[in-house]
Amino acid sequence: MTSVPLADTRAHTADRLTLAAVTGGQFLAVLSSTAVGVALPTIGHDLGSGPTTAEWIVNAYVLVYASLMVAGGGLGDRYGRKGAFLLGVTMFGVGALIAGLAPSVPILLAGRVIQGLGPALLVPSSLAIVRATFHDERQRAVAIGLWSTSSGLGMAIGPVVGGIVVAEFGWRWVLLLNVPLAAVVVGAAALAVPRLPRAAAEHGFDWVAAPLTTVAIGALAFGLIEGQQYGWSSTPALSAFVLAAATAVAFLAWERRRAEPLVDIGLFRNPAFAAANLAGLVVFFAFIGLVVYLSAYFQQLQGHSAIRAGFDVCAIGVAFALAAPISGRLVGRFGPRPPMVAGLLLGGAAVLGLLRLQQDTSLGSIWWILALGGFGIGLSLTPMTATAVAAVQQHRTGMASAVHNALRQVGQVLGVAVLGALAYQGSGLGIDGLHHAFALAGITMLLTAFVAAVALRAAPRPE
Repeated sequence: MTSVPLADTRAHTADRLTLAAVTGGQFLAVLSSTAVGVALPTIGHDLGSGPTTAEWIVNAYVLVYASLMVAGGGLGDRYGRKGAFLLGVTMFGVGALIAGLAPSVPILLAGRVIQGLGPALLVPSSLAIVRATFHDERQRAVAIGLWSTSSGLGMAIGPVVGGIVVAEFGWRWVLLLNVPLAAVVVGAAALAVPRLPRAAAEHGFDWVAAPLTTVAIGALAFGLIEGQQYGWSSTPALSAFVLAAATAVAFLAWERRRAEPLVDIGLFRNPAFAAANLAGLVVFFAFIGLVVYLSAYFQQLQGHSAIRAGFDVCAIGVAFALAAPISGRLVGRFGPRPPMVAGLLLGGAAVLGLLRLQQDTSLGSIWWILALGGFGIGLSLTPMTATAVAAVQQHRTGMASAVHNALRQVGQVLGVAVLGALAYQGSGLGIDGLHHAFALAGITMLLTAFVAAVALRAAPRPE
């Protein structure tokens, strides 16, 4: 029997503790973006806010989270990933405390803004830490699979967790429970996560590109949110889209002149990197449609409670949780192309399978379609993430992770806005509108599968 050296055993244990700490932070960040949505009616009743104001309790968090992601990844690369991760989790917890104790809507919104600053730092840093910790390519692929599991699972079970907590303890505890959990993650990460080398740079941090990316992504998200509420031709929406386009052009022009840009635009000439990021945007575009609008279907058309609706869609989350770590092993053995393409095809076919949905359709007749959709999405997330971070040298992992995760968040906002506009046609949510939304989501995933199959033909396994 071969013995394992004690030093190796301790190293493996330390690596697992590091992975547990960073995936815990990632899970909390994503869970909060969906769990709070269930509490909006109760918050509106207690604090006297209207529907539009209540929606900004979710949107403020997502807007800050998405718009500052790229700048947060660059800061982590430049000034240290562990420090950025710890600061991000701390800000997340502080923001949750302020929001949970808020006596009024303005203070609650301020807390949500502070809370949204946390993921902008911790999410890209967490993936950079995972890549730097696991040197064996197969172990790294499995670790990225678990990291992806925490992300998707947090989104999938958020409505269930939020519904249970609101029903049993009240809406404030949806926010306040994040405080002790964040403290645990900070303590675990402070002890387990090693100090990683910073990016060696001759030039300072790109303080011009950082605000340009923040404004561009933030304005795009704001325009999508306002367009859904007030119409795509409304002044707020059109102004936001113009601002997003102008700052994006200015950002591209500036980055082309930089010796050390915040975002290496040239990476998008790499077909594998471009396809991985497109897939991230599309998958979250479709995923949010499955979770949010199926939950709305069960509540508004079938009369289920928020808690029951959360359990109605839990097959998506369970299948996702099973698929993501399996995908990590497949990536380590076969490379990213087979699981990514298979996952996109399976997910797209499952979403199109929901075109059979009618107002009285029983859960028993569609649960397996939901499970196939969740499994396909879970299968595709790990290879796209591994491909995105493998395209850069280790000291720029935070940048690649930030770009990839920012596009995921943009996909999420697009999913809510575009699929919501299709689902809520005329007087409200209807079967025809849901069919249009699911058709668009499913076809988009299938087309992305074709793009990935071509672009990753010669892609190497993750380094």
